[in-house]
Amino acid sequence: MLSQVYWGGFQPLKQRLLPWVQCIAISRSERIQPSATRHVRSWSNIPFITVPLNRTHGKSFAHRSELKHAKRIVVKLGSAVVTRGDECGLALGRLASIVEQVSVLQNQGREMMLVTSGAVAFGKQRLRHEILLSQSVRQALHSGQNQLKEMAIPVLEARACAAAGQSGLMALYEAMFTQYSICAAQILVTNLDFHDEQKRRNLNGTLHELLRMNIVPIVNTNDAVVPPAEPNSDLQGVISVKDNDSLAARLAVEMKTDLLIVLSDVEGLFDSPPGSDDAKLIDIFYPGDQQSVTFGTKSRVGMGGMEAKVKAALWALQGGTSVVIANGTHPKVSGHVITDIVEGKKVGTFFSEVKPAGPTVEQQGEMARSGGRMLATLEPEQRAEIIHHLADLLTDQRDEILLANKKDLEEAEGRLAAPLLKRLSLSTSKLNSLAIGLRQIAASSQDSVGRVLRRTRIAKNLELEQVTVPIGVLLVIFESRPDCLPQVAALAIASGNGLLLKGGKEAAHSNRILHLLTQEALSIHGVKEAVQLVNTREEVEDLCRLDKMIDLIIPRGSSQLVRDIQKAAKGIPVMGHSEGICHMYVDSEASVDKATRLVRDSKCEYPAACNALETLLIHRDLLRTPLFDQLIDMLRVEQVKIHAGPKFASYLTFSPSEVKSLRTEYGDLELCIEVVDSVQDAIDHIHKYGSSHTDVIVTENEQTAEFFLQHVDSACVFWNASTRFSDGYRFGLGAEVGISTSRIHARGPVGLEGLLTTKWLLRGQDHVVSDFSEHGSLKYLHENLPVPQRNTN
Repeated sequence: MLSQVYWGGFQPLKQRLLPWVQCIAISRSERIQPSATRHVRSWSNIPFITVPLNRTHGKSFAHRSELKHAKRIVVKLGSAVVTRGDECGLALGRLASIVEQVSVLQNQGREMMLVTSGAVAFGKQRLRHEILLSQSVRQALHSGQNQLKEMAIPVLEARACAAAGQSGLMALYEAMFTQYSICAAQILVTNLDFHDEQKRRNLNGTLHELLRMNIVPIVNTNDAVVPPAEPNSDLQGVISVKDNDSLAARLAVEMKTDLLIVLSDVEGLFDSPPGSDDAKLIDIFYPGDQQSVTFGTKSRVGMGGMEAKVKAALWALQGGTSVVIANGTHPKVSGHVITDIVEGKKVGTFFSEVKPAGPTVEQQGEMARSGGRMLATLEPEQRAEIIHHLADLLTDQRDEILLANKKDLEEAEGRLAAPLLKRLSLSTSKLNSLAIGLRQIAASSQDSVGRVLRRTRIAKNLELEQVTVPIGVLLVIFESRPDCLPQVAALAIASGNGLLLKGGKEAAHSNRILHLLTQEALSIHGVKEAVQLVNTREEVEDLCRLDKMIDLIIPRGSSQLVRDIQKAAKGIPVMGHSEGICHMYVDSEASVDKATRLVRDSKCEYPAACNALETLLIHRDLLRTPLFDQLIDMLRVEQVKIHAGPKFASYLTFSPSEVKSLRTEYGDLELCIEVVDSVQDAIDHIHKYGSSHTDVIVTENEQTAEFFLQHVDSACVFWNASTRFSDGYRFGLGAEVGISTSRIHARGPVGLEGLLTTKWLLRGQDHVVSDFSEHGSLKYLHENLPVPQRNTN
């Protein structure tokens, strides 16, 4: 249970003014059309596409992913969001950004309402200015510039400030919304407007009419006349309007709103003071959690503190409105915080009435971390025993695995393309091959963790060692490949790493049983929690933000998946390749039979694989020769669609369709053919258009082959061998977590060695650096010491 929830203080924000965005003017008659008949509009190259929103208000949303279906939304802007750091005047840049986001959502067909603070701050700025102007000219002249700046200004009464600021605040909102061709209307309310039945009906009718006309209502408590809040004044089952938090909650429930977004100056609710070492943002807050919490101080400005916000949020949740509390002041997120929340991204604290059946992904990350550390402390024989047991389970439980896989295939029929269905399918032979690969991993894992790589005698009785250790917690995201799960799990176990697995929903049944078998194997040595399968509705982008829990992300899937993850990862390294554009260069001295066999195997054996051939480079001298004719005939028989490169097309009277791009990964029975003048020309082409994955030369000239091998800068470079050999199992690694084209750490098929890093161990006897100074008693030796021989059996 949570012990404390804190609402942090304000962090200074550099003020900025956003340039006004030009928009397409539309007539007022179009502006007031009901949402069902709105047209698509755009400004600043941002299209407004009407979203089909057919939600019936009743229960609140159970998961963040459902927030995209919210039609009616209230956005509450806290005083800390609206005002500047000096509390005099408005944060114009933030307001402009918020107005733009609200406008985007309004033009998608949603019904937006604002509950805003800021009248007091705006009025305080105006009144201070008036007081300074009212000073006599003589006093100003005789006081001097410095004294004028330090001139005492009397304490201003809040109601007077509100009265002076309401009109200016509304004028500012009106000007901003006008830039996006949206009309706004102001409504000032007090507690009496909700307690009096007739006034309540009037307010409700006014708001519904404004929403019907596509107008954004801007609601605020009438601070010019509102009395001070009375403690414990809430009626039975009704929240009293004593600040803008309670106003927003009351308004949201009265209007049957789908979503209430409360913006202030921290990220959300924390389990300890924000900024402290152990502070963790509470992703989801459930009713009942507040029973055991102690609330911290309120925000730097405004009437409501965190207790008021949580109370208002829970009251709205009980009324059927979903709630998110988030930061509206952070310069890196405030420009898209509202739209991110509506898109279901992990922003702020989400209030939900539905507790998940299993642990959250954050809890799974912590379990993987602690389980991985326990795994790393096991003896190598114990880790190998776990992997052997998993290999046995794959064959012993074959019928249950294939039955689960059959369910996945039946559900995917008609939804997935043939190559993806092939990846999804498991068979007895696949399971047997998996078991063989796992036993290879077990055999190679005997001295993987804790292996001494280097020993140095720094000085007498001061020895340094560099040893291998696990990376930490791995996040492996894979699509349509259930056989990937036991492979990756075995590699993680062998290397002592904790593991988070996120599989595609198309393989849900297969992944579930394979994960259960993995945990059964781990249980024999009490490390069941080291491998976790993420089954919650976490978006991949949200997982990529868990930089405090995950040390390395490994995507296994399409090039688009890899690119998306590389883009989404925030502070976490990603191991993988974005594309598998593999080349084969057929040299002028190539064997006809070898070239035909190698091209057929590289392209046709499994065209959906990332190590399949995509571009065939042919030496110019081979055109119109038996070798060339035999290659073309073979490709025609295999029903491979040919795309001609620019040079190849120029040699032909009637050529196949010219390739649209020489950087294309087809993933199917399609192949680009291009002509080159020499081996150097082929190398230049590969460096320009390749993806540094796998590239091959076919030739009988050893000197030409060695030149190619040494000069092509790719992860895998082969001579007279199929591109399909670029695979961890075929390399003898047992399995692979992926193929990396990066230039640091691991490159090529990444097996057990690629999942290890190192640490330094220094053993001394009361050694201090000052003893090695110019006049010290000790001298550095830096002697290399013998390293224990590695067990290769």
